[in-house]
Amino acid sequence: MIELLIFHFHVVGFLYAFTKNWQQRSLKDGFLSVMVLCLVFAIGWAITGTVSAYIYPDAWNTMYFNRDTLSLVLLFIPEIVFFYYFILRDKVTDEEKQLAKN
Repeated sequence: MIELLIFHFHVVGFLYAFTKNWQQRSLKDGFLSVMVLCLVFAIGWAITGTVSAYIYPDAWNTMYFNRDTLSLVLLFIPEIVFFYYFILRDKVTDEEKQLAKN
């Protein structure tokens, strides 16, 4: 259940990245941003899946939380920071805006 919610957050993030880069730059940049995010997701899930296999015992598996859920939660935390710097934050800082006005 939790992993489905995390997958939906990823789909929304991918759509946002595609739309933002497509509107501001070009269609090619929209697809490129989605491919970068997919690459980060795939590599990150492989790494956190290995980590969760070491720290999560089989006896704790339930219908709602298992090793895959733990690995996605561990992946979601650094991805939030990556999504912020890669997608949400504008590249131009306030100081650069002030210099451009002068």
